[in-house]
Amino acid sequence: MGETPLTDAYVLPERADEPEARYPLDVAFCPSCALVQLLYTVPPEAIFRDYSYYSSFSETLLTHSREHARELIASRDLGTDSLVIELASNDGYLLRNFVAEGIPVLGIDPARGPADAAEAIGVPTLREFFGIDLASRLRSDGRRADVVIANNVLAHVPDLNGFVEGIATVLADDGVAEIEVPYVRELVDRLEFDTIYHEHICYFSVTALDALFARHGLSLNRVRPLPIHGGSLRLTVGRQPEDRGSVRAYLEMEAMAGLDTFDYFRGFGDRVLQLALGGT
Repeated sequence: MGETPLTDAYVLPERADEPEARYPLDVAFCPSCALVQLLYTVPPEAIFRDYSYYSSFSETLLTHSREHARELIASRDLGTDSLVIELASNDGYLLRNFVAEGIPVLGIDPARGPADAAEAIGVPTLREFFGIDLASRLRSDGRRADVVIANNVLAHVPDLNGFVEGIATVLADDGVAEIEVPYVRELVDRLEFDTIYHEHICYFSVTALDALFARHGLSLNRVRPLPIHGGSLRLTVGRQPEDRGSVRAYLEMEAMAGLDTFDYFRGFGDRVLQLALGGT
């Protein structure tokens, strides 16, 4: 897809005539694990330290997150002895719903501005990138999560294995992780090529996700479709396999559609090129 500047690197008017840094935007498919990802990774510090996106600006996302929090509080019977950890907690848009119910929380986010905003509304936040090192420190301190939430962050992570191993490390023995990711089939079927940019390193199918979690001793137990962000999935992950009916249904559907083959994505590339050349 050529070379493009970073999407959230806004240019000051007085610097509008200066050239912007551009980076290759090439997308690849792995035939071994079915993961779709960019071939070039911009250092995360260049994107997220001065991140300009604040989740609370979106009323749709606030409503979506409030409903998610209420569902987790009820289904997991969360209370004052629980701990909810959110990875990429931004400005506290989601965790504040748990704080309002007296449930202990910890946000983790390297973006300084959003983290400051979260602290200002009573959401304790570590200004760090999450991975195995931070997860091991938290576990050593006796901080293990009844619930780990990681919404719209898995696609941003250059070290997927380290990130998921971190979740496995910090999760309580009977805890769950709930993770939301944009769904690569929606991206392909709806020709959502404008959601491919450097902030989004990976593009997930259930086939790829199931293999990723299993590699770290975790079980993908439930998959639910969501309309948000152009078509997303909510994943429920635990240490032990539970009723995996929805997971099996997605795996079977993806195999029939060919999401585990390169030809499926070659066709997507052809359609993007056709549109770029003036077709429909």
